[in-house]
Amino acid sequence: MDWQSAERGFDEALMADGVPRPHYASVVQRLEQLGREELARREEMQRLSLVNQGITFTVYGEEDGIERIFPFDLVPRILDAREWSKIEAGISQRITVLNLLLEDIYGAQKTLEAGLVPYQLVMSMKEYLRSVVGIRPRHGTYTHVVGSDLLRDSDGSFLVLEDNCRCPSGVSYVLENRNLTARVFPELMIDRAIRGVENYPGMLLDCLRHAAPHGRQDPVVAVLTPGIFNSAYYEHSFLANEMGAPLVEGRDLVVEDDQVFMRTTEGRQRVDVIYRRIDDEYIDPVTFDHDSMLGVPGLMHAYRTGNVALANAPGAGIADNKAVYPCIPDLIRFFLDADPLIEQVRTWRGWIADDAKYIRENMPDMVVKLAGGAGGYGMLVGPTASKAEIAEFRACFDADPSQYIAQHLVEFSSHPTHFGDTFEPRRVDLRVFALVGERTHVLPGGLTRVALEKGSYVVNSSQGGGSKDTWVLHDVEGEGS
Repeated sequence: MDWQSAERGFDEALMADGVPRPHYASVVQRLEQLGREELARREEMQRLSLVNQGITFTVYGEEDGIERIFPFDLVPRILDAREWSKIEAGISQRITVLNLLLEDIYGAQKTLEAGLVPYQLVMSMKEYLRSVVGIRPRHGTYTHVVGSDLLRDSDGSFLVLEDNCRCPSGVSYVLENRNLTARVFPELMIDRAIRGVENYPGMLLDCLRHAAPHGRQDPVVAVLTPGIFNSAYYEHSFLANEMGAPLVEGRDLVVEDDQVFMRTTEGRQRVDVIYRRIDDEYIDPVTFDHDSMLGVPGLMHAYRTGNVALANAPGAGIADNKAVYPCIPDLIRFFLDADPLIEQVRTWRGWIADDAKYIRENMPDMVVKLAGGAGGYGMLVGPTASKAEIAEFRACFDADPSQYIAQHLVEFSSHPTHFGDTFEPRRVDLRVFALVGERTHVLPGGLTRVALEKGSYVVNSSQGGGSKDTWVLHDVEGEGS
């Protein structure tokens, strides 16, 4: 079978001469031993397993059906213990600072006074919620569940691309990908010391209980979903089931005397912690969008009085606004008196006149993003865009440059991905999930997203991407990897 090395950038599995890196050697050998026909049979088993379990995501705007099976590629991504330890330490450092930043912005605002984050920029963000100023969640934790996106540059070094501090999704696929590999390709895992991911739901439940209002014994946790038509509904139901927590919609909850209750067949039951998978503007129609049918009237008042915990906290979205991203290295130095343990991509900011001029002049060579955008929308990948697309995007940028950031295109690393009887390189990133409870837990591995379309840099599932099982080894296997 043909294994093709990446022509550009870092190849995760193969060295320059096409020889597998030491920690990939056994996987490459075993896949070749299976042969084309057996791989095709296993892939069909894999597809049927996804269909039968309903492992899906929703694509908005599709006319021929909204649910899709999340594409899964059989070649696992493998990280050795040495490189994972660096990622784990760097992500923990970063999340500590993100929570300190949120506590400061909604409290003393020393970072704003020092100009580390522009005051006017924060005040103009839709993620900044004046209604939560002065509210300090228990333990000072604003973002309990974080998904940080990393990529590996041409030198093989990991860089943070962005943080997701509101309702990060994808962790259910991490767990299901591991189950799928174990069921369909068990021989790949033989004699490999792979760190487990199956304890994530228990870790999440412990994290949420830790956030409960003071004095609550055996706190009740509920998962709040907008409903079946949400793109991540599968994950909402999966996590609720795995935690043994009720999955509720807004209509299932009621606020009385500033306490939140859940309607059950046995009467009302108090809820102490809500893991909400609904955006801020929809969680309470009294405080935010008066037309919202998804939220719970009075929920924010119950939260303000300290009678219910919300994870992640309302207003946490400031920390993942792309306008804050360029400020993180300086914030790490400010709060921790330390240098960042993981670097990030150099970023130009549209609200700075010289930066805006540079972006405008170099747009065909840059990736330009809406500061508040997500999911691959509101973004221009200049090097792969047409002249007409660049002209259209430039008009949007010129209308309000302060809404954008830009970076030169970083050549993502590539990973062998199975197509027929070949394994072709496709670009990948890595979403690392962390939980902030009594201490910060970083789930070993995370979600490797892969751009299945040849030449593409867009890995989002909504834009045609897929995923891989991601292994973190207990020990370093071999040298020169």
